Amino acid sequence: MNMTLWVADHLPTVTVPPGSAATRLRRLATATRPLVTTPPPPPRDAPYQFLEDRFACAQACAECARECAVRASLVGAYGSARRIGIMCAEVCDTTCHLLSEDGSVEVDGTETRIRLQLEWCRSVCLEGVHAFEGLTGAEAAASACRTCAEACTAFMAALD
Repeated sequence: MNMTLWVADHLPTVTVPPGSAATRLRRLATATRPLVTTPPPPPRDAPYQFLEDRFACAQACAECARECAVRASLVGAYGSARRIGIMCAEVCDTTCHLLSEDGSVEVDGTETRIRLQLEWCRSVCLEGVHAFEGLTGAEAAASACRTCAEACTAFMAALD
Protein backbone atom coordinates (compact mmCIF):
# COMPACT_ATOMS: atom_id res chain seq x y z
CA MET A 1 0.00 0.00 0.00
CA ASN A 2 1.40 3.36 -1.02
CA MET A 3 0.95 6.46 1.05
CA THR A 4 0.12 9.80 -0.53
CA LEU A 5 1.85 12.80 0.96
CA TRP A 6 0.51 16.32 0.30
CA VAL A 7 3.43 18.71 0.25
CA ALA A 8 1.53 21.86 -0.68
CA ASP A 9 -1.59 22.78 -2.62
CA HIS A 10 0.25 24.02 -5.67
CA LEU A 11 2.84 21.21 -5.79
CA PRO A 12 2.20 17.77 -7.19
CA THR A 13 1.56 14.92 -4.78
CA VAL A 14 4.35 12.51 -4.07
CA THR A 15 3.66 8.88 -3.48
CA VAL A 16 5.91 7.35 -0.82
CA PRO A 17 6.28 3.63 -0.23
CA PRO A 18 5.23 2.57 3.31
CA GLY A 19 8.68 1.41 4.50
CA SER A 20 10.68 4.38 3.25
CA ALA A 21 12.68 6.85 5.30
CA ALA A 22 10.18 9.63 4.57
CA THR A 23 7.39 7.61 6.17
CA ARG A 24 9.48 6.96 9.27
CA LEU A 25 10.38 10.65 9.53
CA ARG A 26 6.72 11.62 9.24
CA ARG A 27 5.80 9.23 12.04
CA LEU A 28 8.57 10.64 14.22
CA ALA A 29 7.47 14.20 13.52
CA THR A 30 3.84 13.54 14.40
CA ALA A 31 4.55 11.49 17.52
CA THR A 32 3.41 13.13 20.73
CA ARG A 33 6.30 13.60 23.13
CA PRO A 34 7.83 16.55 24.89
CA LEU A 35 10.31 18.57 22.90
CA VAL A 36 12.60 19.20 25.86
CA THR A 37 13.29 16.59 28.47
CA THR A 38 15.09 17.32 31.69
CA PRO A 39 17.82 14.90 32.63
CA PRO A 40 17.34 12.96 35.85
CA PRO A 41 19.20 14.31 38.88
CA PRO A 42 22.63 12.85 39.44
CA PRO A 43 22.73 9.84 41.73
CA ARG A 44 23.71 10.52 45.33
CA ASP A 45 26.92 8.58 45.24
CA ALA A 46 29.48 8.40 47.99
CA PRO A 47 31.60 11.30 46.60
CA TYR A 48 28.60 13.65 46.71
CA GLN A 49 27.67 12.56 50.22
CA PHE A 50 31.30 12.91 51.32
CA LEU A 51 31.50 16.50 50.08
CA GLU A 52 28.13 17.40 51.58
CA ASP A 53 29.12 15.98 54.97
CA ARG A 54 32.49 17.75 54.83
CA PHE A 55 30.83 21.08 54.03
CA ALA A 56 28.15 20.61 56.70
CA CYS A 57 30.80 19.84 59.29
CA ALA A 58 32.91 22.86 58.33
CA GLN A 59 29.82 25.06 58.46
CA ALA A 60 28.80 23.73 61.88
CA CYS A 61 32.35 24.24 63.18
CA ALA A 62 32.38 27.85 61.97
CA GLU A 63 29.04 28.56 63.64
CA CYS A 64 30.17 26.90 66.86
CA ALA A 65 33.42 28.86 66.87
CA ARG A 66 31.47 32.11 66.48
CA GLU A 67 28.95 31.29 69.22
CA CYS A 68 31.63 30.13 71.66
CA ALA A 69 33.78 33.19 71.01
CA VAL A 70 30.79 35.44 71.67
CA ARG A 71 29.93 33.50 74.82
CA ALA A 72 33.52 33.57 76.11
CA SER A 73 33.81 37.32 75.52
CA LEU A 74 30.77 38.18 77.63
CA VAL A 75 31.47 39.95 80.86
CA GLY A 76 30.45 37.76 83.75
CA ALA A 77 31.15 34.48 81.97
CA TYR A 78 32.05 31.86 84.52
CA GLY A 79 35.64 30.56 84.76
CA SER A 80 35.37 27.02 83.41
CA ALA A 81 32.65 27.92 80.90
CA ARG A 82 34.78 30.79 79.62
CA ARG A 83 37.86 28.57 79.31
CA ILE A 84 35.86 25.88 77.46
CA GLY A 85 34.29 28.56 75.23
CA ILE A 86 37.71 29.89 74.22
CA MET A 87 39.09 26.39 73.65
CA CYS A 88 36.01 25.32 71.68
CA ALA A 89 36.20 28.43 69.51
CA GLU A 90 39.86 27.77 68.68
CA VAL A 91 39.42 24.05 68.01
CA CYS A 92 36.30 24.56 65.87
CA ASP A 93 37.98 27.35 63.92
CA THR A 94 41.00 25.13 63.22
CA THR A 95 38.72 22.27 62.18
CA CYS A 96 36.77 24.54 59.85
CA HIS A 97 40.00 25.73 58.20
CA LEU A 98 41.28 22.17 57.84
CA LEU A 99 38.05 21.00 56.22
CA SER A 100 37.94 24.06 53.96
CA GLU A 101 41.37 23.40 52.51
CA ASP A 102 41.41 22.16 48.95
CA GLY A 103 43.18 18.95 49.76
CA SER A 104 42.48 15.36 48.98
CA VAL A 105 41.82 12.93 51.80
CA GLU A 106 43.85 10.29 50.01
CA VAL A 107 47.11 12.23 50.44
CA ASP A 108 49.45 10.44 52.82
CA GLY A 109 48.65 11.39 56.41
CA THR A 110 45.86 13.81 55.56
CA GLU A 111 43.06 11.42 56.44
CA THR A 112 44.67 10.64 59.79
CA ARG A 113 45.08 14.34 60.49
CA ILE A 114 41.43 15.02 59.60
CA ARG A 115 40.22 12.13 61.77
CA LEU A 116 42.25 13.31 64.77
CA GLN A 117 41.04 16.89 64.36
CA LEU A 118 37.42 15.76 64.03
CA GLU A 119 37.66 13.59 67.14
CA TRP A 120 39.24 16.43 69.10
CA CYS A 121 36.62 18.89 67.87
CA ARG A 122 33.81 16.52 68.77
CA SER A 123 35.10 15.93 72.31
CA VAL A 124 35.64 19.64 72.96
CA CYS A 125 32.15 20.42 71.62
CA LEU A 126 30.63 17.81 73.92
CA GLU A 127 32.43 19.48 76.83
CA GLY A 128 30.99 22.77 75.64
CA VAL A 129 27.49 21.32 75.59
CA HIS A 130 27.85 20.21 79.21
CA ALA A 131 29.35 23.54 80.27
CA PHE A 132 26.83 25.78 78.50
CA GLU A 133 23.64 23.77 79.04
CA GLY A 134 23.10 24.93 82.60
CA LEU A 135 23.94 28.60 82.03
CA THR A 136 21.27 31.16 81.28
CA GLY A 137 21.85 32.94 78.00
CA ALA A 138 24.18 30.23 76.72
CA GLU A 139 21.54 28.17 74.92
CA ALA A 140 22.76 29.24 71.47
CA ALA A 141 26.33 28.19 72.27
CA ALA A 142 25.16 24.84 73.67
CA SER A 143 23.03 24.23 70.57
CA ALA A 144 25.91 25.17 68.23
CA CYS A 145 28.26 22.84 70.10
CA ARG A 146 25.74 20.00 69.90
CA THR A 147 25.22 20.54 66.16
CA CYS A 148 28.97 20.66 65.57
CA ALA A 149 29.56 17.42 67.50
CA GLU A 150 26.84 15.70 65.47
CA ALA A 151 28.29 17.01 62.19
CA CYS A 152 31.79 15.80 63.16
CA THR A 153 30.37 12.37 63.97
CA ALA A 154 28.53 12.21 60.64
CA PHE A 155 31.63 13.23 58.70
CA MET A 156 33.81 10.68 60.50
CA ALA A 157 31.26 8.05 59.44
CA ALA A 158 31.56 9.29 55.84
CA LEU A 159 35.34 8.80 56.01
CA ASP A 160 34.90 5.08 56.72
